[in-house]
Amino acid sequence: MRVLLIEDDAAIAAGILDALRQAGFDAAHAATGTAGLEAVEGGDADLVLLDLGLPDLDGVEVCRRICATSTLPVIVVSARGDEFDRVLALEMGADDYLVKPFGFRELAARIRAVTRRVAQAESATPSATSRTFGPLTLDVRSRRVSLDDEPVHLTAKEFELLEYLTGDPGAVMRRSDILRDVWGTSWYGTTKTLDAHVAAIRKKLGDAGWIEAVRGVGFRFGEPG
Repeated sequence: MRVLLIEDDAAIAAGILDALRQAGFDAAHAATGTAGLEAVEGGDADLVLLDLGLPDLDGVEVCRRICATSTLPVIVVSARGDEFDRVLALEMGADDYLVKPFGFRELAARIRAVTRRVAQAESATPSATSRTFGPLTLDVRSRRVSLDDEPVHLTAKEFELLEYLTGDPGAVMRRSDILRDVWGTSWYGTTKTLDAHVAAIRKKLGDAGWIEAVRGVGFRFGEPG
């Protein structure tokens, strides 16, 4: 696996890169947001670790650009621990958020959890991957979504969430179950993460009716009435 670290602090970057390589990852480094975006565009990464405090571009903007043009998983690693920064990054498409300082074992576990879910989706058999709900089509194998035959771009985590909800349309999915199954057992973040991703999917599908909120329980997928 190729992990791209976008981090401007050379000392921090050296420590993370060394730990990644010792754990068996193929790790590369970009010291600026611009260099990171160029590396992503060049296909040099399978997953991105992104600091928010970059010298040229704000990390949130870098996250938005990555997620707007690819389905690469993005894990934010930042000293910014405020809830506002967490939610904003997640709304821009980040899959996870770790606050510095953090333990490398936790970082490695989250990297593996994200990539494991992506690999499972990509290895699904074709016969079980196509789901159609009126004008909406979701193909699990190709990780593509279309609405009225027009492509809908979702981030990696948004796609996983929609895939999960469409697995049993009409059923109410509990918040705790969604966080456990979509974000993995290593997820310790706020449940507002889930709300941010649901809001992003609704916006991209153009109708909040696709995902109904069930007060005090969770969410239910269905065609808008």
